[in-house]
Amino acid sequence: MPDPLEKLHEAESRLNRIIRGKSTVIRHLLTAFVAGGNVLLDDVPGVGKTTLAKALAKLVDANFARVQFTPDLLPADILGTSIYNPKDGTFQFRPGPVFTNILLADEINRASPRTQSALLECMCEHQISAGGATRPLSAPFMVIATQNPIEFQGTYPLPEAQLDRFMMRLSLGYPEAEAENAMLLDRRRGNPADELEPLLNCADLLDLNERMKTVGIEESVSDYLLAIIRATRNESRLALGASPRAALLLSDAARAAALLAGRDYVLPDEVRELAMVVLPHRLVIDSKTRYSGGSAVEIMREILEQVRIPR
Repeated sequence: MPDPLEKLHEAESRLNRIIRGKSTVIRHLLTAFVAGGNVLLDDVPGVGKTTLAKALAKLVDANFARVQFTPDLLPADILGTSIYNPKDGTFQFRPGPVFTNILLADEINRASPRTQSALLECMCEHQISAGGATRPLSAPFMVIATQNPIEFQGTYPLPEAQLDRFMMRLSLGYPEAEAENAMLLDRRRGNPADELEPLLNCADLLDLNERMKTVGIEESVSDYLLAIIRATRNESRLALGASPRAALLLSDAARAAALLAGRDYVLPDEVRELAMVVLPHRLVIDSKTRYSGGSAVEIMREILEQVRIPR
C-alpha cells in the first residue's frame, strides 16, 4: 500500500501540470494542507486561484464545498440554520457548507464583516456555535479563500483577526512565458483538471498531520524562529508585530515542510522561507510607513536579513 507521503508527492506533481511554473506556491499550499492550516490566495483575477483550490480538492477523496461570497451572504448561509418541523413541533439543524473537509471561500472579501466573522470559530477551533449548541466540524478541515487585491468597489477588507486565522497568504502571479505557452498547449486537449482522480483520503491527511508533529526542531532553530517573531514586535515601523499564534503556525509549517522534504528535523532555511508567507499578512504597519509607500513584505525581508541564521 503506497505511503501517504508518496501519494502527496504524486499529487504535487499533478498540480504542477495543472498550474504551470508555480511549484513553490504549490509546495507551500501542500505544506499548509499537511499542517492543518488555512490558506488565503490573494491575487489578480485569472491567474488560477480557484483552479488550484479545486484541483487540490479533486486529488483528495474528501468532502468539498464552495461558497461564492457576495455582499448579501449571511452567516446562516455558511454555518447552517435551524428549520422548524411542523410535524413534531421541533427545530432541526440543517448544516451549512462549512460541514465539509475542504471549503473554498471564493472572493471572501466581497462578504460583509458580519459574514466574514462567521468563519473565525470554524478556522481556529474547527467548530461552530449555532442554535444554542456547539457542533464540531469534520477532520481534517481546511479553508482555502481567494480575494482580489486590486478591486475595492463592493469589497470589505479582511480585519486583522481574520487574517491571523490564515496560516499562509500566497500569491500566484503571472506565469513565465514558457509556462504560459505550456498551459496553452495543455488546453488544446481540454482542461487537464477534469481528468484528475483522488490520490489521497482523509485518513492519509490525518496520518501526515500526526507524522508532522513528530518532526523535531533543534533548539538553535527554535531560537532563530523566535528571534524573527520578536524582531517584528520591536520594529518601529510596525504598529502590530507577530502574535504567539504566528510563532506556532510558523513552527507547524516548518515541520510540515521538513516532512515533505523527507526529513525528521527542520532546517533554518525552511523557517526563513516560510516566514515570508506566514508572517507579513499578520503585521500592521504604522500610518507614516504606509503613506510613504512601505509594506509589511519589505519590512519582513529586512528583518530576515538582520536576524542571524544559526549554523
